[in-house]
Amino acid sequence: MKLSRLLKSIYPHQVRSIFSGSTSIPVPEAGDIFLPHDPDIRTIHFSSRDVQPGGLFVAIPGTRSDGHDYIDNAIQRGALAIVSQKPFTPSSDVCAVQVYNARKSLAFLASRFYGEPSEHMTVIAVTGTNGKTTTAYLIEKILQYAGFSAGVIGTLNCRFCGKVVEASMTTPESLDLQRMLSEMKECGVTHVVMEASSHAIALNRIDACWMDIAVFTNLTQDHLDFHGNMEDYWRCKKSLFTKHLTTGPKKDRAIAVVNNNDRRGKELMDELPSALSFGYDSHCRLWPDIIRKDQSGMSGVITTPQGAFTFDTPLIGDHNVENILAAAAVGTALKLPLNVIRTGIESVEFVPGRLQPVSNTVERFVFVDYAHTPDALEHVLKTLKPLSTARIICVFGCGGDRDRGKRPLMGRIAADLSSVCIVTSDNPRSEDPIAIIQDILTGVKAQGMRPCSFADLTSCSDARGFIVEPDRTSAIELAVRISRQEDIVLIAGKGHENYQIIGERKIASDDRLIAENALKTIKTIS
Repeated sequence: MKLSRLLKSIYPHQVRSIFSGSTSIPVPEAGDIFLPHDPDIRTIHFSSRDVQPGGLFVAIPGTRSDGHDYIDNAIQRGALAIVSQKPFTPSSDVCAVQVYNARKSLAFLASRFYGEPSEHMTVIAVTGTNGKTTTAYLIEKILQYAGFSAGVIGTLNCRFCGKVVEASMTTPESLDLQRMLSEMKECGVTHVVMEASSHAIALNRIDACWMDIAVFTNLTQDHLDFHGNMEDYWRCKKSLFTKHLTTGPKKDRAIAVVNNNDRRGKELMDELPSALSFGYDSHCRLWPDIIRKDQSGMSGVITTPQGAFTFDTPLIGDHNVENILAAAAVGTALKLPLNVIRTGIESVEFVPGRLQPVSNTVERFVFVDYAHTPDALEHVLKTLKPLSTARIICVFGCGGDRDRGKRPLMGRIAADLSSVCIVTSDNPRSEDPIAIIQDILTGVKAQGMRPCSFADLTSCSDARGFIVEPDRTSAIELAVRISRQEDIVLIAGKGHENYQIIGERKIASDDRLIAENALKTIKTIS
């Protein structure tokens, strides 16, 4: 693609100046771009290591490194054009474009380069602190039962047309996202379900990805290491609806789907009164009448603007009622038949790492869940508490290099709603695991829970207390060993993840497999 054609996607509003060789080109308010040297651009890159001859390199300021420091390396590898925020004087055979926001420019350049793929598919974005993955999973099943070819981009992976690509982040960088959307389009995907993280919104990864529907699940404390405070976090999430959804080629038909159970959702509804609301209040556009809740799942009736339908699901918990309502609202927004919405919902037996049961023959109820925020942990424990009269044993930790403020909150919640807390490591990253655990214990002890020993917990069926075990594998094995028949063991924090990040290393570790193996060792000790 000619560079001049690519630049039209960001020209003139994002462009400060253009240098083609030794020639400075003025940036008029409108009109075509005329470059004395207008090369064919074969590839686009934001990592200089990936640059190929004939490529365009976008220098992005990062948290750990600055792409501007690698411009010379990109040119040495054959880049014919450089897009940067900082001024750069090129050699005679390289075109330099200075922009106001390199990340935003990358998104629009990538969209143009890959043929604006989001304009040719139905794109459904799901955002919120918790529930994104489960909601996306439910929507995917509904779309499949409607006969559509669905693609999903999210925390678990990227999957479409039988392909599964592992995900390094919830929402990919804009260049990777647009390439992925292009591959989906070429493969025949008609509908894309995308988890939109707050990082992706703030860092312009979803810019130029035009959405038909955006879903808000909830907002609770998380990512304050990035956003600073809850108000900034909320403003970022809200902008998906008030800015992204209201611009671009789909703005006149885009639909917002909002959880009216959530305080911030109510606030969003005040600004978007035409949004499709869901919640427990019959004033919402979709609401449930739950008839049954037990260890085997839930059943009830969901009322929609198109009528009501019954449903029966093995998913458990009020948070999953909200996730189901969100997915049903998307089906309603797409005007799908109610029987298709119901069938899609009922086809989901579990979502990987989301209250996923670990099967066993020794009458323990063991669940692996991704709950890594205070709100998510509270919801999961409150869901499990009424399901057994025996103990709840909670294994959990907190991630390193992340929001420290949530650590004592999670400790307090676990101590309040569990009989036994086994405090361990999550993904400590560059932090000292013991220091993270000490932050957690501040909340555990504030709730009045006292330290105890393995002997204490095995000798008395109603013993209550906490144990510190920094090694996550040992902590899970310990939880299984001290459990008794009918006990519930919740292994929280990592869910579907099959690794643990310690320092710079990613070590193979799967909570579900560790629990499975531990349960086998107590087969005859029921």
